[in-house]
Amino acid sequence: MASTPNPSQSEDPNTNDTNPNYLTTTTFTPPIFISTESLHSLISHQNLIHHFHACLPTVSSSLQTPIRQSYDVSPSSSLLLMPSWSSSPFFPYVGVKLVTYFPQNSALNLPGVHASYVLFSSITGQTLASMDGTVLTLYRTSCVSGLASKILARNDSEILVMIGAGALAPHLIKAHLSARPSLRRVIIWNRTVEKASKLAVEMRENGGFDGVSFESNGCLEEIVGLGDIVSCATNSETPLVKGERLKAGAHLDLVGSFKHSMRECDDEAIRRGRVFVDNEAALVEAGELVGAFEREVIGKGEIGGNLVELIKGEKVGRRNSDEITVFKSVGSATVDILAAQLVYETYKS
Repeated sequence: MASTPNPSQSEDPNTNDTNPNYLTTTTFTPPIFISTESLHSLISHQNLIHHFHACLPTVSSSLQTPIRQSYDVSPSSSLLLMPSWSSSPFFPYVGVKLVTYFPQNSALNLPGVHASYVLFSSITGQTLASMDGTVLTLYRTSCVSGLASKILARNDSEILVMIGAGALAPHLIKAHLSARPSLRRVIIWNRTVEKASKLAVEMRENGGFDGVSFESNGCLEEIVGLGDIVSCATNSETPLVKGERLKAGAHLDLVGSFKHSMRECDDEAIRRGRVFVDNEAALVEAGELVGAFEREVIGKGEIGGNLVELIKGEKVGRRNSDEITVFKSVGSATVDILAAQLVYETYKS
């Protein structure tokens, strides 16, 4: 039997669902543009790590996150779309990150990756906010690594080795230091020695971490063995971290690779460590893992778990102080929308 319409609704054009002007006439608010400077002031690595830790287990199950779409704009340039939306009224958001990849920009002294993030209401479809997706990605990527470090690295970790000195490196350093306050020394390596040295100086002068020393070193093989945490953010296609060099109890954080040709560590590092991932996409995207599966270094069934499983306690993280842990992240729209939510709700509060 058909339901009887509510007379009061049918008689009032401003509350009738069929009135196309209903939402705009009663609830429309202009979308917010959150500048890059404002974004930096609205979140920190520490509170975003806490946000991921608290919200990932509950929110991730209600989010729809399709595989990112990639389109060739030219033979060397790409447009990527990363959408995510919630089916829960307690997380009323739809979000899309729009990313352009123009690697030839290096010749113009411009970044190769640019991104914007747009947040919508999942109840009304209204645009709520737009923000710098590039900076948002730097925060979310580094804080995923920071959260993994909080769970998997040793409690008494003192030395962080940072491999790479690009835009992500200072964020990774801050995220690991926020997650592991026991860290007292940061050693930075980069193919271009001057970039590593410059970043060390910047972190020393502006990092805001009292009691932590920052230095650069041009000998990668020498410093890898010093790291309690070794974090990599490069586009290397040849392994930089040799597994035989890792010290007992080290935590290896692999961030840079996102396609099969890229490898930041060798098979021995994968063989010696217990491997964890941020999400299942890493099993088919990350060069270190895809190659290791093909060469039968490890099987997919030997992966220790993903980040949500670790937070929930469904999978065991570090089992003892001598175990080497490896965390491989490739990113996802799930953490994008959680980061955008924190920025937006902080702005509105």
